[in-house]
Amino acid sequence: MPIQGCGTALVTPFDGDGIDLSALARLVEAQIDGGADFLVPCGTTGESPTLTDDERVAVIETVVETANSRVPVVAGTGTNDTPHSVAMTKAAKQAGADACLAVAPYYNKPTQEGLYRHFRAMIDDGGLPAMLYHIVGRTGISIEPETIARTAAAGGVIGLKETETVGRVTRIRELCDVPIFSGDDGLTFPMIALGAVGVVSVASNVVPDRVAELVRLARAGDVDGARARHEALDPLFTTLFKEPNPQPVKAALALTGQIPSDDCRLPMIRCGDTVRAELGTLLEGARVS
Repeated sequence: MPIQGCGTALVTPFDGDGIDLSALARLVEAQIDGGADFLVPCGTTGESPTLTDDERVAVIETVVETANSRVPVVAGTGTNDTPHSVAMTKAAKQAGADACLAVAPYYNKPTQEGLYRHFRAMIDDGGLPAMLYHIVGRTGISIEPETIARTAAAGGVIGLKETETVGRVTRIRELCDVPIFSGDDGLTFPMIALGAVGVVSVASNVVPDRVAELVRLARAGDVDGARARHEALDPLFTTLFKEPNPQPVKAALALTGQIPSDDCRLPMIRCGDTVRAELGTLLEGARVS
């Protein structure tokens, strides 16, 4: 299946110290019913750095089994350790994932050559095509457009999740034809206008139908319709990042009854009262409906 349109960066629901796989399965069903085009477990929003390997595999298996080939699954398998990332990619392939999400290795600050070799190992040795993930604010390292083009030229790159600037879309498209996905809900509309093919969304956890509609209108060239949807959703997009992701989106899901608990795993904590109240107001108001 092609990977394009509205993808949801799934949260990982917790039940005390463990993962609530039943809540995760219900969330997957709600995403598919709401029009999500693909699902992305075990990314930033899924708190992947705090999951054990066994937990990560269990999450991926649950999402794959629940989706049951109705939508593609792009599983987050990247770490800052190349052999570990390869092993997780192999495990995701065994679990039935269609592709992997390959974040730039965080903390290490590798060179562009190191990034290229890391991504190629995940693709070539891990055995899954990859969506590269550029998020400097979390990793401290940029994947330069030339490195993206070089990695893609060797095959196996099915997309790029771009979170930083709209301007990079044009530069990357000048160098290669890698499908670009907005990695920031607030940038989805302008990025698609410049040639991106979709989004890996946080907000679609809560309102998948609304985000999917925004993407559909933007991709169809309905500028007025897409802008209106963007403007209606922008307060939610903004509030979901007033605290570190996924604290606010988990609060929003709990407020709307879509998951039973908004617990996060330390060092992430539950959303504070101020942002929680803002979310409650937004989710009750017409601006998100």
